[in-house]
Amino acid sequence: MNIVIIGAGAAGLTTASNIRKYDEESQIIVFTTQKNVAYSPCAIPYVIGGHIEKFEDIIMHKPGDYMQKNIRVMSETTVTSIDNDITEIVYEDKDGNKQNLKYDKLVIATGGKPLIPPIPGKDLQGVFKVRTVEDGEEILAYAENSKRVVLVGGGAIGLELGSELAHKGLDVTIAEMMPQLFPRSFDQEMSDKFQSHLQGSNITILTGSAVESINGETKVESVTIDGEERPADMVILSTGVRPQTELAESIGCKLGKFAIEVNSHMETSVENVYAVGDCVQVVDAITGDITLSPLGTTAVRQGIILAKYLTGHNIEFKPVLNATVSQIGDMEMGAVGLTQQAAENQGIEVVVSNLESSSRARYYPGSKPLHIKLVAKLDGTIIGCQMFGKEAVAERVDTMTAIISQKLKCSEVVSMEFSYAPPVSTVVDPIAKAAEDCLEKIEALAPQEVEETVEEKAEETDVPTEETVETQAEDAVETQATEESEASEDKPEQGQSFTQYLRSQGLIQK
Repeated sequence: MNIVIIGAGAAGLTTASNIRKYDEESQIIVFTTQKNVAYSPCAIPYVIGGHIEKFEDIIMHKPGDYMQKNIRVMSETTVTSIDNDITEIVYEDKDGNKQNLKYDKLVIATGGKPLIPPIPGKDLQGVFKVRTVEDGEEILAYAENSKRVVLVGGGAIGLELGSELAHKGLDVTIAEMMPQLFPRSFDQEMSDKFQSHLQGSNITILTGSAVESINGETKVESVTIDGEERPADMVILSTGVRPQTELAESIGCKLGKFAIEVNSHMETSVENVYAVGDCVQVVDAITGDITLSPLGTTAVRQGIILAKYLTGHNIEFKPVLNATVSQIGDMEMGAVGLTQQAAENQGIEVVVSNLESSSRARYYPGSKPLHIKLVAKLDGTIIGCQMFGKEAVAERVDTMTAIISQKLKCSEVVSMEFSYAPPVSTVVDPIAKAAEDCLEKIEALAPQEVEETVEEKAEETDVPTEETVETQAEDAVETQATEESEASEDKPEQGQSFTQYLRSQGLIQK
């Protein structure tokens, strides 16, 4: 087969590499408008902050590396048109030379393009977007001679970049139009908590604030936010991306609510044309609604699945939970599934747990607070989790992704086995604590139903989950006190629910 892939981001190159893994014969050609390929846009803020030495370090492969696998990557080349009736594309290189190329299978992996708001002054010198390696290099060079920077948009990239520039000594203002940061992944109270942690140390965060204009003669001199003019030397537009679907539209690929519509095999509505990555829409695993998943992890999974399907494997792309994690300064924050607000907007009745736990055993030096919000339906099924802290967030987001994808209930999580060592975790995991807290709230709403569920789980485990129980368990693990070990093996009396047993032992409050 002659396989043509348009786009050399995570989705396109993953598709190419995995096709070659299973198929040594087909011709594979990848087109990209960019000079660099196989780099991580998510790493750009960390190069600017100096955590990664140079931009070259985040470019994992070059076109020549793919040629060794007999994959041809055409960089700085634009696919200008597609004629699917004769299965042919027209492409133009950087020198303006045009050629035609036939294909048997066409993969559209055009990704997303920066969403540039129509702000007056957006074309002044000193205004940047954040998408490519070249963007990052320009920002870093310009920042060397700047003192004040305004970031438009309070998403992950904006906050990561703002934090890194503040660490370099710049006075940073982050302006977010929405009333909170990360509205898609976090509820207001969680967003407010980590905003208070981030604010200060050269960072001012303005939520519910619109950038009305960027001011200056030829270069940025100030920015007007909510009617107030603020001095600025540079502006970074981190306002997100939108799916790039023009080529797909030109050959009649069906568009859905947000982007290119594909089935579980990544097939578009046009025969022999497929699409992967940020340019396609996906299905939400909890609600069944159409949504977007502009994440590198989603793009890679789609690329692998498409490659396997094209080489004869029976495999499907599943609905998404949009698990996300970010490190902003010294804070990690992550989320998966639905927020409380999103659930309630869907008409789903929920209970929530908001608790502060620890990243390590309470007595171990360096233990950090860990904030968790758990969202569960009234039948106990967990449908969302949000958390932030200075460590131990990413691994727990992954754990929650597995829990939610398996549709586990709070009662099952309470009795779940977790690993433990004082330097890295607590003897009763914060996730289990949050699940128990949700159980208590569900029990208060429907005592009989919840009591039966808890009693069933009590027959399988006697591991308490409140903080007082954690203290006793840690002492038992560390001192191996015989009398405490024996006490921990006491079982609930017959007819007692697990919650009643904990109360009778004084381990949770009545």
